[in-house]
Amino acid sequence: MIDALTVTVSVTALLLAAWCGFAVYRDQPTKDWHFVGMAVVTLLVLVQLVVGIVQLARGEEPHDSTAIFVAYLFGATAAVPAAGFLSLSERTRWGSATVTAGSVVLAVLEVRLFDIWGGAGA
Repeated sequence: MIDALTVTVSVTALLLAAWCGFAVYRDQPTKDWHFVGMAVVTLLVLVQLVVGIVQLARGEEPHDSTAIFVAYLFGATAAVPAAGFLSLSERTRWGSATVTAGSVVLAVLEVRLFDIWGGAGA
């Protein structure tokens, strides 16, 4: 995996979490600009998905199980879109809270992907 891409996805996910968390604090639902932020994060995760699949196709292997790595890749890809979809059905501050939680989950999944691939000297 590309470490810089993993860090970028994690940082943008945490920025989105902070932004939507501020909306929760202000008692606001998700707005159009939040969905733009979700789209940016999702685009980065889709790039990461493609990079991960290409690396596997080239014969590179994660430190841990390939099946677990692929499952985490697809889980990370689904985290923010699923939270965004749920926030559409809850047009209160709790919709923003859902996106906040989904973004934090994505950041944690990124750390786990880094570990599974063999990050930091493994």
